[in-house]
Order: sequence, then structure tokens, then C-alpha cells
Amino acid sequence: MLKNKLSQIKKEALAKIKATNSSKELENLRIQYLGKKSEFKKILRSIKDLASQEKKVIGPLANQIKENIEKTLQSRKEEIAEEKEKKEEWIDVTAPGKRNTLGHLHPLSIVQRDIEDIFVALGFEIADGPEIETEFYNFDAVNIPADHPGRDMQDTFWISQEKDRQPGSGIVLRTQTSSVQVRYMEKNKPPFRIIIPGRVFRNEATDASHEHTFHQFEVLVVGEKVNVANFLFVAEEFFTQFFQEKIKIRLRPSYFPFVEPGFEFDISCTSCGGKGCSVCQQTGWLEVGGAGMVHQNVFQTAGYPRNKYQGFAWGFGIERLAMMKYKIDDIRLFHSGDLRFIKQF
Repeated sequence: MLKNKLSQIKKEALAKIKATNSSKELENLRIQYLGKKSEFKKILRSIKDLASQEKKVIGPLANQIKENIEKTLQSRKEEIAEEKEKKEEWIDVTAPGKRNTLGHLHPLSIVQRDIEDIFVALGFEIADGPEIETEFYNFDAVNIPADHPGRDMQDTFWISQEKDRQPGSGIVLRTQTSSVQVRYMEKNKPPFRIIIPGRVFRNEATDASHEHTFHQFEVLVVGEKVNVANFLFVAEEFFTQFFQEKIKIRLRPSYFPFVEPGFEFDISCTSCGGKGCSVCQQTGWLEVGGAGMVHQNVFQTAGYPRNKYQGFAWGFGIERLAMMKYKIDDIRLFHSGDLRFIKQF
């Protein structure tokens, strides 16, 4: 009687264990068939009351069945865990992929790289200099002495400006990339062609077209026979490549301490092609920057003989070009950190 009952418990338990697909259900089956209140445990407790001959049959059989059920439980538990792991690692190769979010260049970096690529292709080298500059290189070396009215044209962030300082020893955040001109010329002899991209600082109020921190791009060409015609060619070639359309240049007389003669230069409007529109205020021209022939005082400061070399220098704001190229109407957006703006590029 007990033998048949044990066989029935074994048969039923093994069938249910093999059919289950849940670890939780598996634990419930263990309690049901091997737990303290299970039918199997009741049979084990009743063995002590059996006759000696029957004990020898039922005892080993019960232990064998218990071991069989435990092994089947463990085996099925491992199978369920393995099936779960395979399911989690399974990859549907037909499912559409998920694009990883990657960083990208800031619009100012994009424009600066475009500018550098064009000038390098024209045979220019890239020069660099410190953003924290001495008063000498920022002003004196480019023909702006202490009492020169040209200093009033630039609102300067002074780091050190003691009244009893030695001439030119003050420390400033550079107001222009022109400060690198003499630094480069002190270590290099003409002829050369360089570009000087970099960040500059002005102590002024900000609005849609003005910012206290912005980027400039300086161009300097020096040789024995450099003239304004060379400047016009380089400028037209650069802007034509940059805007991917034919650009014309117009010069207007102007004053800059480090050049003589000096002039403002305009380019034909990139929106209307020079015909006149609201962007160029119906003039057909857009103001871009300042330029001129390098003043001989600058050459002398760099250690060059006076009147032996000639050169042209011109500079413009990188933000200004980016605004023109991408139709951006507020310079403050470049440094706002607004991802809605940055992600458009």
C-alpha cells in the first residue's frame, strides 16, 4: 500500500516539476511534495510503526524517491535559469538598430575649421598666442602707446594695472589677436603667410550683436613686394570658398593704429547677391572687418629694418561669419549653452 502511494507521489511530482517554467512554481512544488506538511513527510514519519520486514523495503524506497525528486528540482531550476539568460541575451537581428547619441562640434568650431582649411590650402600657416597678454604686445607692439587715442577704442579687462608699473608691463585679457603679430615676427623672418584664430575679450555690454567674449581671425602676410592687390585676391578667394558663391570685396578708408593705410572692407551681400535686401539694408554690401598695410612701427618693434618689408593684415569675428553663414540673429546664442541651439549643427 505505502509502496504504491510513494510511486504515485514520485510520478506526479516529477511530471509537474518538468512541466513548470517558473522558479516560483518550482519552489511551491518542493514545499508541496517535500515540505514538513507534505504527504511524503507523513509517510516517512509512519515508517517507524511498520513491521521490520516492511521497513527494509519502504525506507530505502522513500529515500530513493526523495533524492530523485530533489535532483529533478535542482536540474529544472538550472534549466529555467539558463533559458532566462538566453532569452535576455537573445538579439533580434531583424529589429531596427538604435542610434547612439554622439557629441559633435560646436558651430564656432565648425566655422573655424572651415576657415583654417581654406587658408591652409592657400599656403598659410596657423599661429597661436596667449589669451592672457602683456600690455606691451596687446597695445605698444601694435603701435598703440599709453597716450594713444586708439586705446580708447577698446574696452579692456585689466588683470594688473598698477599706476607705478614699468611701461608695457600691465597684464590684460587680450582685446585682439593682433597681439600675436609681433610675437610671431620676433621669431620668424619674411616672407611668410599666417592666420591667427583665437578668443578675445572686451569689457562691454552684451546685446544681439555684441559679446564680451568672442573669437577673431587674424590674417598676416609679409614680404618685400606685398600690396593691397594681394589682399584683395586673398580676401575674394577666401570668401568665395567660404560661402560657396562668387563674392566681391569693397574697401572703405578707415583708421587702425597698426596699419597705414587702413580700411574697412565689405563683401557683397550673401542673401541677395549684391542686389539689395533687408539684410544689407538695401546697400548690397555687408561689413565684415578691418584691414590695411602693416604700419612700419610694428615692423620696427619686431626687429625688422624700417621700409624693407611690406605686409597686409586683416581681421574679422568668427561669430560674425557664422551668423552670416547660418542666418543666426543673436551672437549670445553661441555661448548660451542651450542644447536646442547647438543640436541644429
